[in-house]
Amino acid sequence: MPEYINGGTEKLHELARQNRKKYAAAEPFPHIQFDNFFNEGKLKEILAEFPSLIKTDATKFNNQNEKKLASKGEYLFGEQTKVFMHFLNSQPFLEFLEILTGIENLIPDPQFSGGGYHEIMPGGFLKVHADFNKHPVYKLDRRLNVIIYLNKNWEDSFGGAFELWDKDMKGMVASVMPLFNRMVVFSTNDFSFHGHPNPLTAPEGRSRKSLALYYYTNGRPAHEINHGLENHSTLFKARPGAGEKVEDSLFSKNSLKNMVLEITPPILIKAAKSILKGKK
Repeated sequence: MPEYINGGTEKLHELARQNRKKYAAAEPFPHIQFDNFFNEGKLKEILAEFPSLIKTDATKFNNQNEKKLASKGEYLFGEQTKVFMHFLNSQPFLEFLEILTGIENLIPDPQFSGGGYHEIMPGGFLKVHADFNKHPVYKLDRRLNVIIYLNKNWEDSFGGAFELWDKDMKGMVASVMPLFNRMVVFSTNDFSFHGHPNPLTAPEGRSRKSLALYYYTNGRPAHEINHGLENHSTLFKARPGAGEKVEDSLFSKNSLKNMVLEITPPILIKAAKSILKGKK
């Protein structure tokens, strides 16, 4: 396994212990950013493998809520990226996340459902939202997001800031620019509103690139359960005074089907169809 963290597992645990209180106290919900977290040389190799998603069979979102590109599963990953993403789903990194966040028994997602490569082109955006709260296949509770930015020489004028909003959607509390080798970790529930709502102003030829990973548990604390909304897709919110419109994305039979199709790797869909055909 390549050494992605200088100092290895011991250093990971130390960083988690040092930042646990900072993570828990962060507003508007638990989160933290780390700069220059990974071995820079290794991350440069991963950036070099990042494909132009517009030229692939990646999912292409283009609606009132979002205009972005996202890979499906790991099939678009280059070899270095695949090893790196598997490391981020491994025991050492899970232990780091558990110590940092206090969330025990984290479960990674080997399918990278909704995660993996993310890319936003000039003019693209992702309106403020709370994430879907159940894994579409395993039905586990989504608890934690990790985002790793891959944007070298990024300028403020390009936009693309990751925004964190308060529970009542009255205002933005924090923002993070998507700089190369910057990692953001944050807890997810029905009120952890976040997004990249302003259209990207980067010049042609530049895009906002990131890697996203989601982590789950079997159940969640009672105080995080939004009764009557136990199973939902992404909950988009309009910013006050922005004159925005958002599309309702609560689960229905059709919206659930569409979301599963969007984020499930094609090989799994093909296998499921073959099984169902064989039962007829």
